[in-house]
Order: sequence, then C-alpha cells, then structure tokens
Amino acid sequence: MTSELSFPSFSAAVDSIQTSLSYLCSDDGSHLQSYSSDVPRRLSGFAHRLQLATNQLLRSSSPAPDCSDFPPSVHTALRGIAADLANAVEKVRFYRTKSKIFVLVNCVSLCASIQERTLAISRWLTLLESAMAELPDLRKKIADLSTDMKRANFKVTENEERLHCTLQKEGLGRQTKTSKAVQSAIVMDLARALGVDPENHAVLSEQIKLLKNDVAQSRSVSDRRILSSLERIMENWGTEPTGTWKLDIEFEDDVHISPFRNFLCPLTKEVMKEPVVLESSQTYERAAIEYWFERCLEDGRDPTCPVSGQVLGSLELKPNIGLAGAIEEWLNRNVEIQVKIAVQNLGEEPPSMDSVERVLDNIYKISEEHPESRYKFRNAGIVQLIVKMLRNNSKSIGTILRSKCLLALLSMAKDEESKRIMLQEGTTKLAIHSLMASSEKERECAVKLLLEFSSDEACCIRIASEKGALVLLSSMSGNLEHPALSNLAEEVLKRMEKVEDNILPLAAAGRFEPLLSHLCEGSDDTKAQMASIVGKMTLTNSGKEQLARRSAKVLVEMLSKPSGQASSLEALQNLSSLDDNATILVDSNVLPALTDILFRYKDVSTESKELAALIAANIVSNPGHWELASADKEGHSMQSESIVFSLLALLQEASSRCQVSILHILCGIAFSPQASEPVVSHIKSAGGVGTILSFLEHPEVENRTYAFKLTRVLSERFGQDLVHELRGSNKLTLFRDKLLDNQYKDGERSEAACILANLPLSEDEVRVLLGADFVRWTVNTLETQRRNTKGRVTGPAASMLEGLLGILLHFTRSIDPLTLHIVKGNHLMTIFCEQLCYPSRPRAKQLAAEGLKNLSECGRSITARDSEPRPPQRFCSSLVFMCGSTSSRPSTCPIHSAPCEKDSQWCLLKSNCIKPLVELLTDEDTNVQIAAIEALSTLVLDTSSNFKRAANELTQLGVIDSVVDLFIQAQSGELQEKAIWIIERILRVENHNQQLSLNQALVRALVEAFRHGNPNTKRHAQDALTNLKQLSGVSGKASSQIRSRQ
Repeated sequence: MTSELSFPSFSAAVDSIQTSLSYLCSDDGSHLQSYSSDVPRRLSGFAHRLQLATNQLLRSSSPAPDCSDFPPSVHTALRGIAADLANAVEKVRFYRTKSKIFVLVNCVSLCASIQERTLAISRWLTLLESAMAELPDLRKKIADLSTDMKRANFKVTENEERLHCTLQKEGLGRQTKTSKAVQSAIVMDLARALGVDPENHAVLSEQIKLLKNDVAQSRSVSDRRILSSLERIMENWGTEPTGTWKLDIEFEDDVHISPFRNFLCPLTKEVMKEPVVLESSQTYERAAIEYWFERCLEDGRDPTCPVSGQVLGSLELKPNIGLAGAIEEWLNRNVEIQVKIAVQNLGEEPPSMDSVERVLDNIYKISEEHPESRYKFRNAGIVQLIVKMLRNNSKSIGTILRSKCLLALLSMAKDEESKRIMLQEGTTKLAIHSLMASSEKERECAVKLLLEFSSDEACCIRIASEKGALVLLSSMSGNLEHPALSNLAEEVLKRMEKVEDNILPLAAAGRFEPLLSHLCEGSDDTKAQMASIVGKMTLTNSGKEQLARRSAKVLVEMLSKPSGQASSLEALQNLSSLDDNATILVDSNVLPALTDILFRYKDVSTESKELAALIAANIVSNPGHWELASADKEGHSMQSESIVFSLLALLQEASSRCQVSILHILCGIAFSPQASEPVVSHIKSAGGVGTILSFLEHPEVENRTYAFKLTRVLSERFGQDLVHELRGSNKLTLFRDKLLDNQYKDGERSEAACILANLPLSEDEVRVLLGADFVRWTVNTLETQRRNTKGRVTGPAASMLEGLLGILLHFTRSIDPLTLHIVKGNHLMTIFCEQLCYPSRPRAKQLAAEGLKNLSECGRSITARDSEPRPPQRFCSSLVFMCGSTSSRPSTCPIHSAPCEKDSQWCLLKSNCIKPLVELLTDEDTNVQIAAIEALSTLVLDTSSNFKRAANELTQLGVIDSVVDLFIQAQSGELQEKAIWIIERILRVENHNQQLSLNQALVRALVEAFRHGNPNTKRHAQDALTNLKQLSGVSGKASSQIRSRQ
C-alpha cells in the first residue's frame, strides 16, 4: 500500500522503473573510481533481466499506450517494483559516489538493505506473474527472475567484514591506545580491501582525504571517530621507517651497517628482537603479532596474518632461529661501531656538543633496548668518560647535555658493575648537585639515578653523607607543584629510612619518622640513644612540634627510669624551648615528673635538676595552659603554696644555673593573670621577699634579671611590705643607682624604673632619694627615647617609659615649695601631655593621664590656699609657682578663677591638655578612659558662682559632648559612674540643663543608670534626672550642690 501511494499515477511508476533500471544497468566510465563490490554487480545483473521483462510487458500493451488495459494486479506490482527499485538505486549510488573507505565503513548495512529490496521485488514479481496467463513466455521469464531474486544471498567478503568490524570498534572510541603493531595491521587490511599496495602512502592518503569529504556531510559521531583514528594511523604509518638501529649516525654512515629489510617487523617497522613465523610463513616480532592477535579476539574476529590477510587456523609462533642469529650478528657489529664512536667523541677536549649529544642518545637506546650489550660500554671505559665529562664540564655543556649524561648513567646503572664504577667515581655527588638544576628534566634524571643507587644499603649511607642531599630531597618531596619529582624523591627517602645509620642525618633534614619509630618502639637503650639525639639536635619550630606530639609521653615515661632520665631531660629541654609545645608537655603529665626530680629524689645529679628546672621554666613562661594542671602526685598546682614553698627552699641551696631556672619559674607563675595573686601571697608568707631581694646584686645577669622581674611583681601587689623590707636592708638606692648606670642591660634598668614607680615612697624619700637632679635625668631620658623611637616603643623600652612616668608621678602628689619648684622647672604637665599624643602602650597613657589629674588637683589646692587672706609680703610665695609673676588686673582662668600663665604646669586649660584627654575617651582600653575622665573631672570640682564660666569653656572645647557620648555607650561600672558624675555637675548650670534635656539618648541612658547602676551611679542619675526635670524632687538642685565628688 505504501508503494502505491509513492506515485501519483501508474505511468509515473512505469517511468520511475525505467529510470531506475537504466541507472542500475549502466556501466559507463563515470564510476570507474567507485568501490568494486560484488553486491551492486549482482544487483545490476538482476536489473538487466528485469529491464528485458519490463520492456516486453510494456510492448504487449500496444493497443493501449497508457497501459490502461492491464489488470489491477499488474498496476499494483509495478508500483511496488518502482518504489523498491528507487530505494535500491540510492544504495547503489552510495557505492558509486562515496569514497571507498566510507563504503567499507557502511558495507554491511548497505548489503543488508540491498538484500531486503531484492526480496521485496521478488514478491512483486510473483504478483505480476499471476497476471501473465495470456503471455506464457513472459510469464516464465518473470517466474524465473522472481525465483532467482528470492534465492539471492548478498554477502560482503571476509576481508570486508573484518575491516568493517575493526573500523566500527574504532568508531566506538577505544579506552586503550592502539599500538603501532595493530595500526600497521589495520593499514594492511585496509589496503587489501582497497586493492592497493600497503606501502603506497600517496594512494592511501588520498582515500583518507575523500573519506574526510564524505564525513563532513555526515552527522554521525562514529564516522568522525573513525576518520580521526584513520588519520592518526596514517600519520604514524607514513613516518619513514628508521629501525631501532639507525641511531642518529649521519656522521658515520660510512661505517654503519644498515639492517636488511627482512630484519624489520612488518608491523613495527623496527629491527626484530624475537622473530617468529606464523602459519602463513610470514615473520613478525613476537610481541607485535601477539598484540594483534589479542585485538582480533577483542573485536570478535578470526585472527589473520596482517600481511597476507589469511585467516589463521593455528596461532602457533615458531622462533625464526636463523633470522635471529643474523640479527644478533648485525647487532653486535653495530654496537662495536657505536662503542668506538662513543670513546672517540667523549674523550675529545674540548668536547663537540653535537657529537656528544648524539653519542649519549645512542648509548641510552642501546642500553635500554639491548641490556646484554651494556658490558661492552662498561669495558670500554665509557662510564668513566661520562662521569668525567659531568665533573669537568658541568657548567659548559648546559642542562640538556647534563640531563642526557645522567639518563645514560641511569640506564647503565642497571648493570651492577657499572653502578660500582659510578659510585667509585663520585657520581652520587654529581647527581645531588643536579637536584638544584633549573631544568625539571635534569632534576628528574638526577633523582631517578639516586633512586637506582638507593637499592643498596651502602649507597644509601653514602647519599646521606653527602652535604645537602637530604635537605634537597626533602624539599623536592614536599613540592606538590611537581608531583612526579615529589614521588620519586619520597621513594628515595623511604629507602634511606630503612637504614639505621641514616637516622641522625635524616632527622637533621627534618625526616623524623625513623627516629620516632626507634624512640617510641625501641628497647630502653635504643630509646635513651634516640632521646640523646633529640636533645643535641638543632631543630626548627615545626620539627620541635612534630617531635613533641609524637614522643612527649614516651619521654615523660623515661624520666622515671634511671637509665633514660638524663637523655630524656635533654630531649624535653630542647622541645620545651618552643612555646607552643608547653600544652603538649603539660598534657603528657610532665610537671609531676619534673617536680619529683627537683624536690623528691635525693640521688639526682645537679645536671638533672638544672635541666628539670629549665624545662619547667620553659613551660610556665607563657600563661594559659599549666594553671589547672597537677604539678605533683598529690595534685597541687604550680601556683600552690606547697610548690612555691619548695621552689623558695630549693632556691637557697641549688647551683647557680639551677637558681636561674627557679627564678624563671617563679617569674612565669607570678606573671600569669590566673596565678599571680596566690603566688605573690605565698612568696610573702614564706618569707621569700628577702630571698629574692638577695639576688638583685647577683654577679650573674640572668639571676639579677629574674630577681628584678619578681621584685616588680611584688612591688605592684605588696608595695608597702616591700619598701619596708628595702628600708631595713638599705637597698632603696639600689634601684636609682641601677637606673642611672648605663652599663646594665635595658631589661634590668626598666624593671628598676617600674619598681621605683610602684613603691609607696614618703615625701621625704621622694625628695632625698630622687630629687631634682634625678627628675631632670628622667625628663631628659624620656625626650631622648622619644627622639630615638619616634614615639613607638616596645619591649624593655616600653617598660622603661612606664617606669619613668611612674617615677614622675611621685612628684605630682605634693604641694610643698621644693616639689612645686621641681614640677615647674621640668615642665612635668607638658611632659605628661606629650605622652598622650604618642602611639605608646595603654599603661603609659594611663600613667600620663594620672599625672595630669594629680597636677590639676594640686593646682586646685594651690589656688584654694593662695586665695586665703595673707600678709602682703607673703602674697606671692606659692602662687608664683602656679601662675608666674602677677601683673596689674590679670585675666583670670575660667577653671581656677585666678590668673594662670599660658604654659602653667598646674592648669590643664593653659597647658593645652584638655583636647588630648578628650581624645583618650575613645581609647580601646577602659583603664585609659577612666584615667582620662578622672583628669577631666578635676575641671569641674568647683561649682561656685563662677562654675558657669568653666562649663561654657568645657562645652566649647567639646568636653561635655564627648563625656555624654562616652556615658551613653559605657556599660555599668566605674567608667559609667565617673562619666555621670561630670554630667550631673554640668546639669547644675541652667543653660546646659536646657540644652542637654533635648538629648533623648542621654535621658534614656540616665534612666537605665538610675535603674541598673551601682548605688553611687543611681544617686548621680537621680540628681541628673531631677535637674533635667525628668523626676519630681524638692530642692533637688540645692541638695545636689552640697554633695561632694565620690
């Protein structure tokens, strides 16, 4: 039914039949280049017979030219034949117009389609035969044709089928790369199917180009893969065959013996090493033909002989002994030629670079492909010649030739005797030197050569003994940018780790695994030996951490064994020098073991006690990890009374080195924020103050340094007791003398300054012990330090700054005339103010602000005293110190309500100190903020009738706004209390009261302070809210005025 609908009329169907048969029967020369196949040829024969039958049928209808007199069955049959013939024409046209290879790719599907069309036509002919009863002769022709076409069996040839199968496999995209042998076999099959000589590269390449044109019109991914594969195969096949033994010897063509053609494998085009004969009598390289057989089986096809195409009944491979002997003789003669050439060129001075490069390539190829010939190079002294060239001409020959020298030696090193010669000639050092090369290829060859050497234990020891070898290999193994080199270097190092003699050099290079393995798993003697190594090594921080993590517990266990105690202490001392290891050691329970050595064991040597004390000192040097740990078997902590008492007792009887460590321990635990208070208390209760003070004049610097540090901590917490002790021992002047003596280290001098600052000295001691000259020296030192450090100070310099500022504070607390004269003469308020502008530590800013506060309060006291009526002759006695000489009707200071000079040393306003103090209100340190606001609070102490003028001045300077902002942001506590104190006093001034009442954030903050603040804060908040009329009160303003500053 489908066929009938393909043509609009019966005459159209008849015309189609005639056109199709004419094309199928044509044999003109236009298709001479088409693929020659039996399938279209046989179909063409059927077409000739059908054309004759059709012509006879059409002539029989002459009475009716339009064939209208034919029965319907004829019409139906001819329409069906027309449709199937048209389809068959398309398939034959594919044979005639497409490239031969493209036909081979599709030959099976084409054959199947033509087979189907032929059977269909035979069925239409059977229907046509039934209508030919009146024409017996035509009926017999049609019946015979129908029978023949029905019995027709179109087949592709075996070679076509094998090649089609191979090409389809290529189109699927193989996972494995096609070997050269298989590629050669495919080319031979293809050439055989095309009817051309496999060696005719031009014709084969032309067919590939035609295939490319056809594939360009195809959408099939498989077709594109087949084209790509064939192009790659032809490119390799088209390469001129060189043979294994045509070894870059253009300069010696006259002596080189070229291989005979039958020496070359048809598949690999190289001289055969193991020639074998197939059933087809063709000789191949064993490995190549075996690979081809595997591919045939993989593709599901019968194994064939690639050259002849013969299907093999047996896969037996018989050695071609005669040919193998001839090849071997040829080989030996050529090797001897290459040996002579190598000796000649490698021995030349200076060497010819081009010649040497070719010789080295040949040596490597011969050694790799024919290892049995290595002895000939060795016996000719070529190994020594290559090593000599590397040693004497390393710089001149360049990295490429060095790489080829190393590569040749690498191949020759597989011969044990050659390897022995290399080691004797110092090749190890040369290879190690090449590890530093800029060329990755040279480094790779060098590390591969070292890997070859490292298979022998003695060689491993020799490599480790070479300077820098392990460091370079370790660096290379950790370089992930070059993973191949990294893996090779790692393999060399792993082999070297197996040799016990390499433990120490490997550890020195940062490879601790062998050492750790012996330390953690070895016998007691081995552990002691390894621990001793750790104790004596110079380690990096990462090395110390790695060793501590792996070995800390083992080392601590060894402390309880006499045989391993000394070495374990040495190791722990080395590891504890890294601050980060303190937590690891504490977690390993090292402190109880150390205190046992220090306090319990009686037969412990002095050296062991010194080491134990030093380890403990290193551990407690930094706070935060040992405070909660047990320091002895009873569970006492390092800051416990028991441990502190024991340390003080040991301090008096220990050796000088041990004393240093004990003082260091006491400093460490005393400086810990968590442990400081109990430690200092225990030192005091144990009577240790005097003991520590005795070390202040110790001849050893370290002893003095730690003694001064401890004394400073004591002065901060028990200043009164300390000064009493110092007075009794007449050592108060010691700190002043130490500070003035430039021969002592800055650490001692800075600690002395801080101690003097912390001591609660009497006014007489301040005048006598310190005095005007000392203040002048202090001021000059501060100025010198500022110039030298440009205001940025750290370490001892920062401590010195804090100490000197603290010393000056002693002179800000008294208003006797001599002290006032010192303050004015040295401009102390200016000194303190300048310190606020420098980027110093918070403590220095805090001390400077306190100094300003004290001087401002002194100024207020002086003003109050001088405002009292006095005899005329004594009027200027003290006021001159604050405000300078008087003049007629001087202008009064809005703060003091009295005349103040421009640079008055008691007036914050005239000395321009207010702005720096205001800026400190935004400091990140709360103590600095408190000190600043306390200094500013001295400006609002007097709330008399002139207070409004002071409030206006402070408003203009931005003090009030800054204090309000600070109060709004401050949390409950001392800072909030001091800020609200100032705000409450300002709110007593009417105009400021009205302005601040509009600040809703301030009102809310005052309400919060009234609800949640401490008692003082609540009281001030209540008064402030009353002044703002936010609370109802009776005479709130008057009641506030009678309250003094808390």
